[in-house]
Amino acid sequence: MFEIEVAGVRLALLAQRAAYLVDERCLLVADAHIGKAVSFRRLGVPVPSGTTTQTLLALSQAIAATSARRVVFLGDLLHSAHAHAPATLQALAQWRHHHAALELLLVRGNHDSRAGDPPLALGVQAVDEPLCLGALALCHHPQPRAGAYVLAGHLHPCVVLGGRAHQRLRLPCFHFGAQVGVLPAFGAFTGMHAVRPGPGERIYVVGDDTVQPLPRAENPTLTA
Repeated sequence: MFEIEVAGVRLALLAQRAAYLVDERCLLVADAHIGKAVSFRRLGVPVPSGTTTQTLLALSQAIAATSARRVVFLGDLLHSAHAHAPATLQALAQWRHHHAALELLLVRGNHDSRAGDPPLALGVQAVDEPLCLGALALCHHPQPRAGAYVLAGHLHPCVVLGGRAHQRLRLPCFHFGAQVGVLPAFGAFTGMHAVRPGPGERIYVVGDDTVQPLPRAENPTLTA
């Protein structure tokens, strides 16, 4: 974990692409997009299998690393209505059984409006954004809000390192501005969008099972 401070709050950044509110013992997860692969397969698109298992394993690892008591999903927990497929729901139910004591909250995102709230049996409390927690506003959409620092998802941020096209490397990142911080997408099967940090903004790159700050002097030319 790499610990930073935002709005006077201690925040640990995890290599699993989640963030942890240390004093609240609360794990923040953005854009899990569980069921995305099955959604694509229902449309006839051949995509890898096992991505839900990978995502849930990473979630269990993040919980074990932090001893979190609460998980807040910052939107897009389920990818679409197809995520309610029996095999996907069974995997979620088994995961929930092993983490029965956890409090789970979902701040609804744009995909959640299409997928619908998780089944009641999973014990996930779903709320609209913002979810206010002290100095923070926990959201899906990364839009400034008066009187609070926003932590959100939605954009799936990454940096593009390297020069020529065939040598470029895309790595997920945490992106913190003056009023809004954006977490990388957590799901094992998600796209990424390259970001361009402005003056004074902080970038933390996830790679090789570590989180490292991107030095300002070494900021690459970032392209979409």
